[in-house]
Amino acid sequence: MTNSNFYAVLEQAFAANASRPALELATGVTCTYADLDREVARCAAALANLALKRGDRVAVQIEKSPQCLFLYLACLRAGLVYLPLNTAYRLAEVSYFLSDAEPALIVCCPSNEAGMQKLVKDIGLRALVLTLDDAGRGSLAEAVASARSEHSTAAVEPDALAVIVYTSGTTGRSKGAMLSHRNLSSNASVLVDYWRFTHDEVLLHTLPIFHVHGLFVANHCALLSGAQVLWRARFDVKAALQDLPRATVMMGVPTYYTRLLADPAFGRRTCTNVRLFISGSAPLLLDTFREFQSRTEHTILERYGMSEAGMIASNPLHGERRGGTVGFPLPGVGVRIADAQDQALPAGTTGAIQIKGDNVFAGYWRNPEKTREEFTADGWFRTGDVGVFDSDGYLSIVGRAKDLIITGGYNVYPKEIELVIDAMPGVMESAVVGVSHPDFGEAVTAVVVLDPKAAPLNEAAVIAELKNLLANYKVPKRVHFLPELPRNAMGKVQKNLLRQRLS
Repeated sequence: MTNSNFYAVLEQAFAANASRPALELATGVTCTYADLDREVARCAAALANLALKRGDRVAVQIEKSPQCLFLYLACLRAGLVYLPLNTAYRLAEVSYFLSDAEPALIVCCPSNEAGMQKLVKDIGLRALVLTLDDAGRGSLAEAVASARSEHSTAAVEPDALAVIVYTSGTTGRSKGAMLSHRNLSSNASVLVDYWRFTHDEVLLHTLPIFHVHGLFVANHCALLSGAQVLWRARFDVKAALQDLPRATVMMGVPTYYTRLLADPAFGRRTCTNVRLFISGSAPLLLDTFREFQSRTEHTILERYGMSEAGMIASNPLHGERRGGTVGFPLPGVGVRIADAQDQALPAGTTGAIQIKGDNVFAGYWRNPEKTREEFTADGWFRTGDVGVFDSDGYLSIVGRAKDLIITGGYNVYPKEIELVIDAMPGVMESAVVGVSHPDFGEAVTAVVVLDPKAAPLNEAAVIAELKNLLANYKVPKRVHFLPELPRNAMGKVQKNLLRQRLS
């Protein structure tokens, strides 16, 4: 039987590029593909020593480091299920994910260890808690250091669960998208071919790795092709200006590109060696697309993806990249625009975006009812996005079926924030919307109706309280106060009017 473990595919690429540089850190330290494979084996052996068994979930909420990448790959290698968590989540938010996924191992930052241990006890979870910091130190690192540097790659079926990614739902609480080894492998191989990645590539990696863009798209393209990765803990304009002359590819969210353009030192001479700039995770403003083109003579390639399917569509590598579009469906990925009855609509007609293919996830973790709701009778997944194909086959995302906000590449579900605001003393009700922002794409913005009988609140007080309860990217950039929220005849808040008013 052929081993369908995605790591088995990567392993072949590592062997073929054993002496080539894999990761180069900001310090100048470099590890080869042979080093990388050895460190992954050692980490997988350490996980086995902890008595973890195939299918066990490993929840990870740590800062970006090479060891974090090794841990992800080690989970694949050992047949475990990797569960990345945004480092901005507070313990109150993490509680839901842990209760739902029931991981056998939780890896957190040392500063969060005591709180995580208490949380595990409070929710009655039987899980081991280990630590790892951004310098690769902690109790997990100690376990890895004492492990053997050999570990066989687990043999798994194509549909075996590899990763659970919790996606910001548009209704209810976050859902765990179950991604299989087939999902990861098929999407990675398509992207390497479509974007023409080779072992001569030098990828500037400044993305976080707790979400699909940085963890899957960037890493998988580089690792599968034997490319060199300039591994950076975060995006910094000054550092990027120093790294870009050596890079051939950069992947980023729109915010990265607006920040580069804001620096007068950035221009054509910075990008002479770069062949490809890729943007995703949020819509790229047409003004940014055009200014970047004018300043650098490079045309940003915008693509479309989501947690449940990896990459879905992309502008072409060779050919016209149209601003305001996400290009064409990727090879092997079906995309259709459908009406309310799930019937395909012709080009030029706006409707719901539905998708099909080996990249599409297996369903939502322990939520068969929601899984059934999100798939059509003929097997297409309802993305929740609204789009249109033009006469040339380019796909444009024109809106979202629900009120999901995308700010700086992160998804924000307004209802979660509204519930927290509404619980504050002195608040009658609230509405949260996304307002166009030149840097973040959309800025989370709250509109609050105060209780006239209670002590008054101001913007600073509301924001300060929310910072104690929510991840920073969910905290509204502005809070406005109105005597009442606009509503339609059915009593529904008209958020479109609020957006117009606040834009």
